[in-house]
Amino acid sequence: MQIAMTPLNNRAWLLLLPAVTIMGLVAVLPLLTVLNYSFHDIFTLESRYWIGLEWYEEIITSGRFWASLARSTLFSALVLSIQVPLGIAVALLLRSTRHPTLYLMALALPLVVPWNMIPGMWLSLVGPQGLIGPSLIAAGFDYKFTTVHTWALLLTMDTWHWLGLVVILSYAGLSAIPAPYYQAAEIDGASRAAIFRHIELPKIAGALAIVLLLRFVDSFMIYTEAFRINAGGPQGATTFLSLDLGEDINAYSYGSAAARAMTYFLIVITVVWAFVQTTRRRPA
Repeated sequence: MQIAMTPLNNRAWLLLLPAVTIMGLVAVLPLLTVLNYSFHDIFTLESRYWIGLEWYEEIITSGRFWASLARSTLFSALVLSIQVPLGIAVALLLRSTRHPTLYLMALALPLVVPWNMIPGMWLSLVGPQGLIGPSLIAAGFDYKFTTVHTWALLLTMDTWHWLGLVVILSYAGLSAIPAPYYQAAEIDGASRAAIFRHIELPKIAGALAIVLLLRFVDSFMIYTEAFRINAGGPQGATTFLSLDLGEDINAYSYGSAAARAMTYFLIVITVVWAFVQTTRRRPA
């Protein structure tokens, strides 16, 4: 008996039209505009002169660009190496507490603080009249003129702001592990380290992948915190890629700023692509 096949109906693709239209307006069109500007020397929006790839050549042959790239990469590496293990450890501790929801709510509070207020809050905290400022100053802490101290302040501030996100996602992943996994491990006499290595870590790997991606992109393009804390100082030690971009914009060098923005976009897209390819190859 021959089974009648239902004709393929492609009209369902029309349901994607609103999403495609919105993406085109808020993402693709601005991106193409910036790409177009990156090939021009712009005096005003009405007087633009085609210069091709000159801005890109100037950027990638600049020692300042590579130094800023190294600082941004180091900052992201430090952020991930601090916040991810710390977030997992806190999430594991919360699993053994009686009221984890209260702690999770407390940890989530910094996430709702407007990002442009955070540097001001911390400056008032560590300043001479701040709550801990006099003690830090007495101990020799000087974030204005000491590179290590500026970096420590930025890392502490970023960790305070974003640790809750790592904890919440890690805790959600841990909570989804079925109880029989732990019961089987207990019967086998598995150690706590073995349970984490062979049960918990693989089960929260998906959540950790999201954490790694979000925290890398955000920390790699940190701007407001670094600018407000020390404006890239001392002596350029915290001049990250985004601060260079801000300088071009403030100097009304829009062509250079557009080329710099496109270069940063390509770097981030390349890292995200490599990350996705790596996670796809990870065994389930």
